Amino acid sequence: MKIGKYSIGIGDRFGQQGKAQLDAILQARQLGVQVTPVWNKSFREHAIIHSEPADTRAEADAAVGALAWDGPYFVDADHVNLKIIDPFITVSDFFTLDVADVIGVKADPTVIQTFVEQNREYHGRLIPGLEETLQATENLLRHIGEKYLAAIEEAGRIYQHIAARKIQFVAEISMDETDAPQSPVELFFILAAIAQRGIPIQTIAPKFTGRFNKGVDYVGDLERFAREFEQHLAVIQFAIREFSLPATLKLSVHSGSDKFSIYGPIRQAMLNFDAGLHIKTAGTTWLEELIGLAVAGGDGLDIAKRIYRGAFERADELIKPYASVVDIDEHLLPTPDDVDRWDSQHYADALRHDQQHEFYNPNFRQLLHVGYKIAAEMGDHYLEAVKKYEKVVAENVTANLFVRHLKPLFIGN
Repeated sequence: MKIGKYSIGIGDRFGQQGKAQLDAILQARQLGVQVTPVWNKSFREHAIIHSEPADTRAEADAAVGALAWDGPYFVDADHVNLKIIDPFITVSDFFTLDVADVIGVKADPTVIQTFVEQNREYHGRLIPGLEETLQATENLLRHIGEKYLAAIEEAGRIYQHIAARKIQFVAEISMDETDAPQSPVELFFILAAIAQRGIPIQTIAPKFTGRFNKGVDYVGDLERFAREFEQHLAVIQFAIREFSLPATLKLSVHSGSDKFSIYGPIRQAMLNFDAGLHIKTAGTTWLEELIGLAVAGGDGLDIAKRIYRGAFERADELIKPYASVVDIDEHLLPTPDDVDRWDSQHYADALRHDQQHEFYNPNFRQLLHVGYKIAAEMGDHYLEAVKKYEKVVAENVTANLFVRHLKPLFIGN
């Protein structure tokens, strides 16, 4: 089973927007660009929403059937480990193996020594696209082994657990939810260790320089990011040939939704290297749902305001699980009483990710991004409103995915 050159993880908190998401991907296809949809939802999201992995499969299959999609599509068991993977195995065919928690745990000394011996030959080698030769000194190799080998061995255990139960699937290794970014040299030797353990990954999600906060733009040095991204692409292309990794291996960008300022550099790098990309759009769909409800007015706007009040009052609780991927200045949040006085347009303009609009508030947006638990607690009341205003909600979901994500990344402005 192979993933396409371009693919996008289309997260959907409440499982209601499968058709609207796929409609955006169909629009890209009509312009000549094939992007593979990958419906993804994590264990944490399922736990908060009280849904099951099978629900994500049902959403994907229903959307594909309704829109007569005849291309490949996948359902991602997002950020899984051995403790939580089993409910995903029968319904998923894409697995994001999350080993970030094991980074920094030291592997057995003999394993580290073997890794050092296996990779001495790369000292002084030149990877096309990197400015300097690899300085694969014993100290560097040992440092990389001590930092990453235990995580890679854990990825191997997760992969084998799936492979014992499933014949065909796509595997990704995720290392993005950690403190420090991986350098291109570290990525090269990480890929070496992955290949040496026979894990045929097709995507890898490193941690990049800068902040990838949920639902808002990238924060960091754009030139440094662009250089790092191109170097990672160079490393992957070399590693595919050197280690006989799958030819479909590509970079995966997590928390990639709404990182508008890096889409241009990413697209240029893909063109320069003729490379693929997997990007996850996570909770952007949920925010577009909320914008749709606000724009609909009436009880839709009332629900949107109630969700903000609940999120504001429980901000500490809601932020805690996402503390490493949000930056909210609570002093710049409007009060719920202020929001109650807003009309539909004001609410939508404050939430919609248009950084040039005078009402746009990234703090408001980030709090609502992590506030989907409030909507989940409304149960059928929330879901019935989404269905009642399906047309306006879907218009926002589709336009957001096509215009703000697919078009700048894969088609060009």
